[in-house]
Amino acid sequence: MKIGMNMFLWTTHVGPQHEALLRDLKACGYDGVEIPIFEGDISHYSQLATMLDDIGLERTAVTAMGDSSMNLIGDTAARAKGVDYMRATLDKTQALGASLICGPMHSTLGHFSGAGPTQEEFSRSVSSQRLIGDHASSLGITVALEALNRFECYLVNTMDGLAAHLTDIGHPNIRAMYDTFHANIEETDPIGALTRNSASIAHIHISENDRGVPGRGNIPWRETYAAIAAIGYDGWLTIESFGRGLPDLAAATKVWRDFAESPEAVYREGYEHIAASLKAH
Repeated sequence: MKIGMNMFLWTTHVGPQHEALLRDLKACGYDGVEIPIFEGDISHYSQLATMLDDIGLERTAVTAMGDSSMNLIGDTAARAKGVDYMRATLDKTQALGASLICGPMHSTLGHFSGAGPTQEEFSRSVSSQRLIGDHASSLGITVALEALNRFECYLVNTMDGLAAHLTDIGHPNIRAMYDTFHANIEETDPIGALTRNSASIAHIHISENDRGVPGRGNIPWRETYAAIAAIGYDGWLTIESFGRGLPDLAAATKVWRDFAESPEAVYREGYEHIAASLKAH
């Protein structure tokens, strides 16, 4: 397994100004970083790939859609816009040199209908994801969809629900991500949700119950790492934490307070938490 750090703790747009931080993450022991893909063109991500190669950091990617006009479960125009966005995002992912992108790429983040998902919305999602999966396949990229808690999305909130939807999609490049934060909210049995759906899981986020320093909160970490080992998972364990430095991101993730005394505490103590837990299993 590889240990990664999601850059959302600092920014939604990684660039040359983050080189010193990236070098410190490498010195800390991280195998790679998770790069947000939103603004910027192909050349930006190609240049970022060169810098990351020079530092010696591998990478995964992450994105989301916050604009309800591009909704993969919406009307025809919204779906077309959403598919175009995802195709362009996958092109940037390839330029970055990442072979996996994760996030809630099934529907618009924070956009609600006032009811639960309909069969029509699931059918629209199947159609959208198959188109996205075909483009991902042509680029050699895996798309890892994320089940979010009910306060951030309504299409898929549990791992069982996500796995069932992936079966309907039926595309080898569209898979699942397990996030300990969301599972802690939505699953009556977070460990069972992980083990039952292990065949679907392509990526794992290590995120404390308060989005702070992994290992300090109430996630059942010992059981979680034991289950990760038991299912034979050999992908990334990537820390995801958030701060208040970016107002738009803080608003989207409902971050109204600091979860740690510093970002350094998150990535330094978080790395040791994962490394020690892996050694124990």
